[in-house]
Amino acid sequence: MMEPGVRRAVQHMRQVLLYFVFLEGSLVLSETWSYSVAEEMETGSSVANIIKDMGVGDLAAQGARVIFDDYQPYLRLEPETGNLLLNEKLDREALCGTTEPCILHFQVLLENPLQFFQAELLVEDINDHTPTFLEKLIFLNISEGASPGSSFQMASAQDLDVGMNGVQNYTISPNPYFYLKLKDNGKGRKYPELVLDGSLDREKEPSISLILTALDGGSLPRSATALIQVVVVDVNDNAPEFERMLYEVQVPENSPVDSLVTKVSATDLDTGVNGEISYSFSHVSGDVWKTFRIHPVSGEVHLKAPLDFEVIQSYTINVQAVDGGSLSGKSAIIVQVIDVNDNPPEIVFTSLMSPIPENCLSEMVVAVFSVRDQDSGDNGRMLCSIQDNLPFLLKPTFKYFYTLVTENTLDRESRAEYNITVTVSDLGTPRLTTQHTITVQVSDINDNAPAFTQSSYTLFVQENNSPALHLGTISATDSDSGSNAHITYSLLPTHDPQLDLSSLISINADNGQLFVLRALDYEALKTFEFRVGATDQGSPALSSQALVRVHVLDANDNAPFVLYPLQNASAPCTELLPKAAEPGYLVTKVVAVDSDSGQNAWLSFQLLKATEPGLFTVWAHNGEVRTSRLLSERDAPKHKLLLLVKDNGDPPRSASVTLHVLLVDGFSQPYLPLPEVARDPTHGDDDLLTLYLVIALASVSSLFLLSVLLFVGIRLCRRAQAASLGGCSVPEGHFPRHLVDVSGAGTLSQSYQYEVCLTGVSDIKDFQFLKSVSPNHEVVNFTEENSTSVNGFGYN
Repeated sequence: MMEPGVRRAVQHMRQVLLYFVFLEGSLVLSETWSYSVAEEMETGSSVANIIKDMGVGDLAAQGARVIFDDYQPYLRLEPETGNLLLNEKLDREALCGTTEPCILHFQVLLENPLQFFQAELLVEDINDHTPTFLEKLIFLNISEGASPGSSFQMASAQDLDVGMNGVQNYTISPNPYFYLKLKDNGKGRKYPELVLDGSLDREKEPSISLILTALDGGSLPRSATALIQVVVVDVNDNAPEFERMLYEVQVPENSPVDSLVTKVSATDLDTGVNGEISYSFSHVSGDVWKTFRIHPVSGEVHLKAPLDFEVIQSYTINVQAVDGGSLSGKSAIIVQVIDVNDNPPEIVFTSLMSPIPENCLSEMVVAVFSVRDQDSGDNGRMLCSIQDNLPFLLKPTFKYFYTLVTENTLDRESRAEYNITVTVSDLGTPRLTTQHTITVQVSDINDNAPAFTQSSYTLFVQENNSPALHLGTISATDSDSGSNAHITYSLLPTHDPQLDLSSLISINADNGQLFVLRALDYEALKTFEFRVGATDQGSPALSSQALVRVHVLDANDNAPFVLYPLQNASAPCTELLPKAAEPGYLVTKVVAVDSDSGQNAWLSFQLLKATEPGLFTVWAHNGEVRTSRLLSERDAPKHKLLLLVKDNGDPPRSASVTLHVLLVDGFSQPYLPLPEVARDPTHGDDDLLTLYLVIALASVSSLFLLSVLLFVGIRLCRRAQAASLGGCSVPEGHFPRHLVDVSGAGTLSQSYQYEVCLTGVSDIKDFQFLKSVSPNHEVVNFTEENSTSVNGFGYN
């Protein structure tokens, strides 16, 4: 802990040496407010009210605080009332020592807006210390030959109080030999001199005892006493004399203890005991006693304690040389302490704002701090800086205060945290540097919309899927943080009125997983698309969109459907085969379709069973039923064929079809018997309606049928092998074999042209289309009870 007088001296030197005083500007009021308080006042005592004195407003809102030069909390501020209160009992002697007046400088800092008020606090002395003598017993050798009026300087008493509370008077006990005379050392301190009032006679009285009393000037004076023992010695008529009356030396403050400061020397013309000289300090302060010592014989002055320039810059040491006859000579030593750069700069942060928003304005105050260096001269001059390439600036404000401000707006997504190192270096040799690192975090604002990983997504799903099937996942990212980066996914309304998206697709709002709500049918819906949105939870919220295309993959879930011949007719369809047909004659063509697509719709045909297996063949790829040899008399007149139509799916699906073939000599006679149709009493109304429809159809088609019969008759007459029957001839030749691919729309993959031959029985309900124009034309049977669209034409 600093001794009395040290701390105040340090503060005073700092005020003189700090070079920041030129920075005082618009932020600091030029007026200095002065306040006073007596030392030892109770903690919490009111000193002043700064609201009234300085005219400031809401102290709490403005972030008011009190900062002393040595950063000690002597006063505390009540923001609500503006009262400055003592934060602790003040000891003037501990704060300022013997320095008078004792003034503590401080500043009132307002952070918002940034403003400084300069003030000082005068600590008044009270008489709380008693004078003391460093030596309670003083020996004084006086020659009996000393003439009246001779004076002898006495040791002065020490009093930590100052002014009137310090030592003001000395008295001596009544005696016939001596009286006291007070003298001033020129610095306001008084010291006593013992003056000889009469002649001494060692033989009568070899020693004299006196009581020296020191009194201070307090209202209730305090006192101290010392015993003076005067020894009367023989006559010594030569006093010691110093070589110099004033010694001036300079000592670096970092000199080690016990190092030599200087050496004093005195001579005495006397001989013997009267010429023997002893050196000692005379009337020195307590600081000198604690810091220096003198060798009584050699006169060498050594350091007894370390020096500190920041505490005391110079010492005045009074020395005396006393010979064996008690005569003395006086001299003085002035020790100048040389400052060395032994104190690194100090950094004290008084305000720090973290985090700061990334959209903050330029020159926003982030931190307020002060710097100081206890050294002097260049050793106390400082340079302050931060790292390069940071969006921050240092701005000097008042004296040794700096503010750290933003240079421009920040971007949290580029950098969310800054470690700023404040470096303060002095200009001493060697330079001393202090660094302090602060962390400034950047808070996020919602300035980035979610971004999808893809602008569009293509997803596939197999038809006949199970409900709630996971279709896929969309994903978006947001470079913001916190709630600004929390993404919610949603389905956006579709512009297709026929697409009920809410019943088809659902999305997990938290993770973007897409689910199919119901089973899909490829034949009904092959592909569809919709848009999804990603929205963050910022304020205001930002969003983005992405396109999702869903392709339904076909499954082999539809068996082939036979268009011709129809298998659900009331009467079986019978194909007519001339007995004179050549091998490869086209009997008929099985027409089938498959609602699936791709290889699931590739159809193949196979003859499973026939009345005469070797008579007929079926082309596997187009369903054409042809003769494989010439007909003979042994062949049965009626034949039944069972064909299988199979797709190429996995597993394959199939359908069967039954063909009836009747061998005929020609087509002019009725060879087809009336079918026996079982009547169901419950379908009487349906049969009646059917009858009406047949009658209407027959009446409308009669003219068409007559025209066709006429055309067919002419064509048949041209065929020599069937002239007697007036029948139709069938050209020879084979159809090219190829795979028939039918689409789900129910149409054929090739176009066919047909000629019509009707039987002679008028009430037969079916009729035949026979190939007669080219080898690529086919024979197709249709009944009037079923209607199917083939290549855009309706057949009844």
